[in-house]
Amino acid sequence: MEGQLSPAGIPGTSALAGREDRPALEVRGLRKSFEGVLALSDFALTIAAGEIHALLGENGSGKSTLIKILSGYYQPDEGEVHIEGQPLPFGSPTAAYDLGCRFVHQDLGLVDSLSIADNLALGTGFPTRIGTVRDATARALARSDLSKVGLDLDPRLKVESLPPAHKTGVAVARALRENPSVPARLLVLDEPTATLPVREVDQLLRIVRTAAKNGIAVLYVSHRLDEILQLAHNVTVLRDGVRVMSKPVAGLDRKALISSIVGTDPTNLSTTAPAAPALGPAAAARARPSAAPVLQVSGLCSEALDDIGFTAAPGEIVGFAGITGSGRDLLLGAVFGLTPRRAGVVGVRDKEIPSHRPDEAIAGGLAYLPADRRLDGGMMGLTARENLTLVNLKPFWHRGLLSRRGESAEAATWFTRLQVRPRDGTERRLETFSGGNQQKILFAKWLRQAPPVLLLDEPTQGVDVGARAALHQLIVSAAADGMAVVISSSDADELESVCHRVLIMRDGRIAAELSGTGATSSNISRECLGTAESDSPHER
Repeated sequence: MEGQLSPAGIPGTSALAGREDRPALEVRGLRKSFEGVLALSDFALTIAAGEIHALLGENGSGKSTLIKILSGYYQPDEGEVHIEGQPLPFGSPTAAYDLGCRFVHQDLGLVDSLSIADNLALGTGFPTRIGTVRDATARALARSDLSKVGLDLDPRLKVESLPPAHKTGVAVARALRENPSVPARLLVLDEPTATLPVREVDQLLRIVRTAAKNGIAVLYVSHRLDEILQLAHNVTVLRDGVRVMSKPVAGLDRKALISSIVGTDPTNLSTTAPAAPALGPAAAARARPSAAPVLQVSGLCSEALDDIGFTAAPGEIVGFAGITGSGRDLLLGAVFGLTPRRAGVVGVRDKEIPSHRPDEAIAGGLAYLPADRRLDGGMMGLTARENLTLVNLKPFWHRGLLSRRGESAEAATWFTRLQVRPRDGTERRLETFSGGNQQKILFAKWLRQAPPVLLLDEPTQGVDVGARAALHQLIVSAAADGMAVVISSSDADELESVCHRVLIMRDGRIAAELSGTGATSSNISRECLGTAESDSPHER
């Protein structure tokens, strides 16, 4: 671990006058654990006014935990935080705001149907006179807010009409809206370019630089290393909750950053290195099946995906990896038809699946388990039985009546088969089960259909270690039964454990393929960060 940084090298502006001797953010000895698992350990960080400080680390490294502590969502177990010398009370979003902390999350929280001016006023209120909104004044304030982040937009425009970079810019402008009694001192940007097309990233970076020149300290969280190298003054790297590097960006390169993030020299991560011990039984099934593909995807394009093509054969487990914003998290929804496609063909057993028609996708042999089981995957207010049978009730209809006995017997069979706990809980609402058991029930919903293709988005997200191992076993068993399984996951260890091959996505395209013993978690992480000399599809 390296020592704390000084603010040397940060451009001076009149906005910084009198503030250079007080760090905008000072974190000392911060520690946070969850059920005995350490998420942040003795963390320290100093950011000066006007400094852009990048925070890097793999998924689960502790970045989100730090942001949630700063924003008042979590309380740390130990440590202290000061904003320009003032102690930050923990567990209070209001206290964080009152000290000058501003946050722009991946979900921008904008109301698309409202104008820019209305969105900017939602947090601080509208200028009024005798109970009436002063529209001209509101627009003038909005123009002033936008100019501070380098945007020249008509405040009357609806947010839904803006390109993604401008939407993010509006969110930044709202966060930095002037409040004389509570000036902004620290701006935290969590993956601000994650959903931006590549062509709009430069615009967002200009917005961030403008905020810093106005004296705002910026904590910038991103997986995109090229952004960090051209934007940040200093960088801190977290690994497993521990700060492993903190230094000026000047003199660093991509290789040095990746080495710090992953914990190994990227030049030593050979694609022929032996695989780490698998978490599940997939080690014995590492050889790729030779059967003809059952799923064919070609030329698939959407707003964030560009010319995606791949196949999956019966018995094969294909993984997709990629940092936030790579398109990896949008791919399977587009394949299934949950989101529209601009171009491309998806075929199952040589039958084309039309765009934006999940009903025809299911009829054609696709099953899809989305990442957010609470919002998209399951009906939390319905019983486990109802969730398990809802996708296909035909076997339970008899003479115009739905057989509750048949449904219950089917649910009980799958509870036993997948070892869902409690075993007699088929009539309990889905929301009452643990995360792992919820996921088993949703797996069962699709497995009982015996689909030729199973699409899984973040299949073990938010489940404990035991449930994770059980779900991996289900994935491998489904492939052994002849299904083609496609997994999109942010967990490199998971992909290494169960996949025959892993396709790496960057900037909406497939940039590399790792297979067999080369599909190690270290190699997957390296390729996601873009260390290869060539970015050509399927370069391996």
